Amino acid sequence: MTTLTFELPDGTQQDVEVTRLLNAGYAGREQDEVQAHIAELAELGVPGPSTTPALYPVSPYLAQQTGAVSVQHAKTSGEAEWALVITGEGVLLTVACDHTDRALEVHGVAWSKNASPDVLGRQAWRLDDIRDHLDAITLRAWVRSDSGEELIQDSTLGALLSPDYWLDVLAGMGLAEAGTVLISGTVPMIHGVNQFASGWRVEMADPVTGQAIGVEYEVMPMPAPIG
Repeated sequence: MTTLTFELPDGTQQDVEVTRLLNAGYAGREQDEVQAHIAELAELGVPGPSTTPALYPVSPYLAQQTGAVSVQHAKTSGEAEWALVITGEGVLLTVACDHTDRALEVHGVAWSKNASPDVLGRQAWRLDDIRDHLDAITLRAWVRSDSGEELIQDSTLGALLSPDYWLDVLAGMGLAEAGTVLISGTVPMIHGVNQFASGWRVEMADPVTGQAIGVEYEVMPMPAPIG
């Protein structure tokens, strides 16, 4: 099993052994916009889900706290998200970047989610401490290239279905237990920005407390296969 270590605002650390990893998809609160996005993806050959929001089980070892993601080709990219982490002492919230294989996505979204890791932040907040102003927390992502960084996603947690919504879903499935990690689904990308970048940085910032949690990593091409 993968064990993640989170630093909390009070300076303490909490270790979590990941037993289950789930990726939400098409999880915007405005489902009319979600349906429009599904139609756009269909034009690119990406199959639509049978229901929305969707939920994709992912191999638990793909929950990682790393500074490098190895990829097999150039058509992969991240997604700015939050991660809900259930522990034996409560629920934590951190930032995440779901790195996705876009070439594989046209054959199956669930397959593409299992091709690369979900990169989680090393810091986390207790959900109970921020629940009353969750919607105001910002979620932004930048891509990195030889010319520098460029903003590619800029939204708030209010654009996505809430952690409490997903906790209810997990409870109904019998999965609301210590070791479960759920990744939120993402917010729209800014048109015209190249998502196939050499690095990703995501930040979740709380305007009430002034605190921010970030995660960043390099995208590392693997050597070409032989055979």
